[in-house]
Amino acid sequence: MVKYLLTIVTLCLATPLLAQSAPAKQSGAASSPAKSIGMYAYPKNQQSADQQLKDENGCFASAKQQSGIDPQAPPPATKTEEQKNAEQQAAADNAKQAKGGRVKGAARGAAGGAAIGAIADDEAGKGASAGAAAGTMAGGAKQRRANKASKEQAAQATAQQQQQQEAQAKATHQEGIDAFKRSFSACMEARGYSIK
Repeated sequence: MVKYLLTIVTLCLATPLLAQSAPAKQSGAASSPAKSIGMYAYPKNQQSADQQLKDENGCFASAKQQSGIDPQAPPPATKTEEQKNAEQQAAADNAKQAKGGRVKGAARGAAGGAAIGAIADDEAGKGASAGAAAGTMAGGAKQRRANKASKEQAAQATAQQQQQQEAQAKATHQEGIDAFKRSFSACMEARGYSIK
């Protein structure tokens, strides 16, 4: 009786394990290397599903070795928005800044004010002084506008460079995937499969 109960308990415990192993076997067909890279393989010579899976695995390994590409590896990482913004800010901070705008403005203003003072029969010194004050303000404003434009241009140039680098990285990655797929296809066709 004890022997009988042990047999029943053993069967009851083994049944869930058998049930779990069946789906694992079925998932093997779903883990087709061809499907993992977006391709479909059809046997031309009535190869079995097991043989096809074996051939796909062999060709996958061969293509990986020949192309030097692992198509299941993640694509190259791109910079985060924070990193991009930090680079753009650094470029803006390091942009060439105009200097001496206030001094140049003061000189121009003084010369203009002196000329106007002389023409108006006013004292040239008073005109020069007033012109210098106005010129200093105008020169400073012009310098600030130029510096702001310089910073914006530097940040914009950095953003464009970042976009170009990302596009180049994506294109290089895609070229590698395409080379892998060509190698995989050639191998599968040589083993008697139609591959698309």
